[in-house]
Amino acid sequence: MLTACRNLPWTILSLTCRRVCTRGSSISPSALCSPASTVSPIPPSLPSPTHSHSFLTSRQTSVPLHLSVHFSSARSFSHSTQCWGPMELKEVLQVLEQLAPLSLAESWDNVGLLVEPSKSRPVKSILLTNDLTDAVMQEAETMSCDLIISYHPPLFRPIKRLVQKDWKQRLAIRAVEAGIAVFSPHTSWDSVKGGVNDWLVGGLGSGQVSVLSQALGGASHCHKLEFTVRSAEELTAVMEELKAYDGGTTPQLSVSRPDNSGIHVSVTCSDSALTPSVHALLRHTTPSQSLSILKLEKPPLPGHGQGRLSVLDQPVTVATAIQKMKSHLGLSHLRLALGWGQTLESSVRTAAVCAGSGASVLTGVKADLYITGEMSHHEVLDAVAKGTSVLLSDHSNSERGFLAVFRERLAVRVPDSVTVVVSKADRDPLEVV
Repeated sequence: MLTACRNLPWTILSLTCRRVCTRGSSISPSALCSPASTVSPIPPSLPSPTHSHSFLTSRQTSVPLHLSVHFSSARSFSHSTQCWGPMELKEVLQVLEQLAPLSLAESWDNVGLLVEPSKSRPVKSILLTNDLTDAVMQEAETMSCDLIISYHPPLFRPIKRLVQKDWKQRLAIRAVEAGIAVFSPHTSWDSVKGGVNDWLVGGLGSGQVSVLSQALGGASHCHKLEFTVRSAEELTAVMEELKAYDGGTTPQLSVSRPDNSGIHVSVTCSDSALTPSVHALLRHTTPSQSLSILKLEKPPLPGHGQGRLSVLDQPVTVATAIQKMKSHLGLSHLRLALGWGQTLESSVRTAAVCAGSGASVLTGVKADLYITGEMSHHEVLDAVAKGTSVLLSDHSNSERGFLAVFRERLAVRVPDSVTVVVSKADRDPLEVV
């Protein structure tokens, strides 16, 4: 990683990501120059920031955000865990966040800690399940489980009451009464590098894998204010005002060397702080005359996102692909729709996958084969008409096998005294009869 950068100092943000803050040398408001923050390089695959200078309409690629944690390198991030004693719930949540940051989840999703018991208790046992059902809850109660990690969120839509007649609410009530916490990762597991979709596409063998729907960084600071001040004293006064409007935290700041026109300043701020920050700057003569506002674009996160496309190192026939996926998913039957003009002996060189219900991600992707859990009748017809074969496993069958993989990755990050098990009661509600 770079340790000195004249234009792009980086600040370390949390255990899982690093974010470039602003261009220019990092300084405190009361001085023109101070030691730069810890810096890191821009990943070569990310675009460099570009500029536009028109007032209030400029757009700029936001500072790159690089997630340094993904499932495939989980062991390298294993902290030294005690071999005795359980963990606190908050410590387990920190580990889960390190493995798959919740910021990777889709905006419509409901992820994270969904049920938190009122009485805190150590986590001695963790149950992994694809869906939280009555059978799985009974299993959790029987084993005196402390934390259920349910891939699908059992609570998804807003609720106005907790009553027994709704089965999902009934399960939430049972969890609270039993003192069991419930956590859901859902699309954060789908998106993260080395997660559910990478596991799914790996069933066909090795290949050049790319992301179908690229994940973007969720930078909290999404605007850049550029202006000029006359002196370090004025800069200090301005920065104190801006700090008050951005949650009391010191705004990320960079300056360039002063010249005859003054000290050139660049500050980032959040959406909520934009309007009051602009009003504050307009009250100062020099900043108000030089102010420009740039909208920061969210940067792509290489390797993270929804869906995968694999260009196979060794092409296979459709028949072979079926057998490989049956073995990978642990299923005796799959549903197949052959693409127009295709046979079981047709070659599969490219395969696009999306765990669960994947039509929204797969539609329009050029590939010999689509692999997902479910698609509607007309979505299958559309794919077939374009010559793409479709392989369906039913929704949760395309996801459940990853639980065993995740169990191994979680187990190495918790003390030996914490039991991590995969549910035996969890299964897809559909079966071939």
